[in-house]
Amino acid sequence: MEVVNVTAEADTFTCNAYLALGERTTLVDAGAMPGVVDRIREETDDVDAVVLTHQHGDHVSELDAVVEAFDPEVVAYGDHPRRTRAVEDGDAVTVGDERTEVVYTPGHADDHVSLVGPESIFSGDVVVHDDGAFDYGSFGRTDYAGQSREELIDSIERILDRLPDGVEHMYAGHGGVFHGDVRDVIETALSRAEQREPKYPDE
Repeated sequence: MEVVNVTAEADTFTCNAYLALGERTTLVDAGAMPGVVDRIREETDDVDAVVLTHQHGDHVSELDAVVEAFDPEVVAYGDHPRRTRAVEDGDAVTVGDERTEVVYTPGHADDHVSLVGPESIFSGDVVVHDDGAFDYGSFGRTDYAGQSREELIDSIERILDRLPDGVEHMYAGHGGVFHGDVRDVIETALSRAEQREPKYPDE
């Protein structure tokens, strides 16, 4: 399965928006990069679905533009005016060529989900490979109102419990894409989160 980060060249703050090309061409998060529709059109003429990991602004600001351009199914855990399919923990969602499981992963956001497939994980902001705070195993911030480090720790543990042994590709909402021992990266992130120390000096 080919996965393209269509916001990789953004000049403004945005999440990584991943276009998974395949049987069901899927955009995981719409991002906040003006012109993302043009970037998507460089790769494909059709988008079958947009799946939202959560609804922070850097993940959904360009959703309206994407929906107007491609009329995709919009899959989300939390309520949204553009949502056409609601999902719950344990549901199946096809992303590109992979059948993934929806794993409810709150802590960074109340409506956060991760998508775990046999080879890939789309982890949103709950756990990432690198993000400037840590390399090789970091986690979403939890210092804003409505966020919870304890819930985030539980969420990372839930991912590990349901992560197949064959997962070798990690597509996180921020930082770089990782290919390799994904479980070890996530276990490292969990260990750091469990220390319950501020992730950033200003927390």
